Amino acid sequence: MTTLHIAAACLLDPNDRLLLVRKRGTHALMLPGGKREPGESPVQALQRELEEELHLRLEAATLTPLGRFQAPAANEADTWVQADIFIARLHQPVEAAAELEELAWLAPGEPLPDNLAPLLRDQVLKALPGLLA
Repeated sequence: MTTLHIAAACLLDPNDRLLLVRKRGTHALMLPGGKREPGESPVQALQRELEEELHLRLEAATLTPLGRFQAPAANEADTWVQADIFIARLHQPVEAAAELEELAWLAPGEPLPDNLAPLLRDQVLKALPGLLA
């Protein structure tokens, strides 16, 4: 079993909607972020991925750690992800870039989509108390 080390963000807009992304050629909605490269800290990897995927530049000080979570990978068989997850507020529009095919928003109290990645569905949303009840 392979483990991928990733960093991802719960990006919230002014209405507390959570940004979800879907990569090209995949089915699962997940948090923006991605794999860490050798020598990168979780924050450095997340900053790089957010700029590549969303043209979004966030200062490290704006990223609040939520925790480290582990779950089966959404798009790769026999693979787990170990994810450092951060929370940040969005104060500017974002657009899909790089390998992203879709952006979606999950509003507080809204039913959860059926195609959420296991990490998000089973771990991260439970760690956001009150936010997406």
